[in-house]
Amino acid sequence: MRILLINPNTSRAMTAKIADAAREVAGPDVLVEAVCPAEGAAAIESHTDEIAAAAAVVELVAADRDGADPADAYVIACFGDPGLDAARELVEVPVVGIAEAAMHLAAVSGRHFGVVTTLSRTLGRARDLVGRYGMERACVSLAATGIPVLDLEDTGSVAVETIARYSADAATAGADVIVLGCAGMADLCAELTARVGVPVVDGVAAAVGVASGMARMGLGTSKRDEYARPARPGTSGATPAPTSPTQATNLEVFA
Repeated sequence: MRILLINPNTSRAMTAKIADAAREVAGPDVLVEAVCPAEGAAAIESHTDEIAAAAAVVELVAADRDGADPADAYVIACFGDPGLDAARELVEVPVVGIAEAAMHLAAVSGRHFGVVTTLSRTLGRARDLVGRYGMERACVSLAATGIPVLDLEDTGSVAVETIARYSADAATAGADVIVLGCAGMADLCAELTARVGVPVVDGVAAAVGVASGMARMGLGTSKRDEYARPARPGTSGATPAPTSPTQATNLEVFA
């Protein structure tokens, strides 16, 4: 089984770290290939960044789909789940966002969860996703640490201490489970679980688990109505939109 893990920002260091976290939980028969765009947003920290990220996700999924060995599943490794719906239009295999996967697994792991994320300006998007995924009753807190995304490329003691403090506060306030609200926090999951004393969910690991499980079940993306292939420009109806394989050159691969 091959899973394409897409980091929608251009950070090669973060992509490599995310790939390591994904491979730690993938089964022995699962090949995780991690990619990021060569051009675009350096970090996804605004609505403008999210538009660039969504475009990168669509381009990378379409290029992979049209390649010689399309993936059995796709994971979008950004907590805003940018481009998730559009990517699902393009393929029949599973496409999983890390926020979606993390929230659903957190709701299985405990009755209530809290989200600990990066900058306060991302809280609106996180709140929107809580509503989209039907998690209003399960999510009891959303907290921003004030740590910029790229500061997580090489997580130092200050960042770890800050994230641990906010996670502990969420647990004290009633969260049975903590959801890490950034793919760049993926390598902190085990340490934070030990320090905070409640389960901590990393969305990258959660999404890889969900995507690989769906692929094993033969459960893909419905092509009925909303997620049917988008129509060609100037036509009506859902038909495949061809993508030139040369688009695959606009990426960095971390095999």
